[in-house]
Amino acid sequence: VSKPAPYWEGTAVINGEFKELKLTDYEGKYLVFFFYPLDFTFVCPTEIIAFSDRIEEFRAINTEVVACSVDSKFTHLAWINTPRKQGGLGPMKIPLLSDLTHQISKDYGVYLEDQGHTLRGLFIVDDKRILRQITMNDLPVGRSVDETLRLVQAFQYTDKHGEVCPAGWKPGSETV
Repeated sequence: VSKPAPYWEGTAVINGEFKELKLTDYEGKYLVFFFYPLDFTFVCPTEIIAFSDRIEEFRAINTEVVACSVDSKFTHLAWINTPRKQGGLGPMKIPLLSDLTHQISKDYGVYLEDQGHTLRGLFIVDDKRILRQITMNDLPVGRSVDETLRLVQAFQYTDKHGEVCPAGWKPGSETV
């Protein structure tokens, strides 16, 4: 935290197509970059769908969201093309980045060598590519979109106003 985010680049599925994506594509914006263990599992789709469904709230505050796992781009596409009622994601509004070599996961410290996949790591990167927040969840517990939005808003508020935000701060609340 408070240091530059590790650089990454790779192939993602964006709007049903394979596209090259890199960290520098998000300069000038905040980025919520999160890792999930594997495609076609149980908790992962709840998180990914929740972030995708609320992407406009993030974009309204100059923030993008990218999800990443060690699955291939082909597996990501197959999961997106599978209807939600059949365990798939359905159409996505956020990119799914493939980390097939596990290098990005290792660079971010979320890779579980003995299991071949990642923990649930979430990283908030600011508009200058500085890591502002890191959370790491063990495998059985998903993350909160509401809390992620609140954290981005708090960091943006402190960037703009130079004040500090107390515990539980929300936009419109008093600062310190």
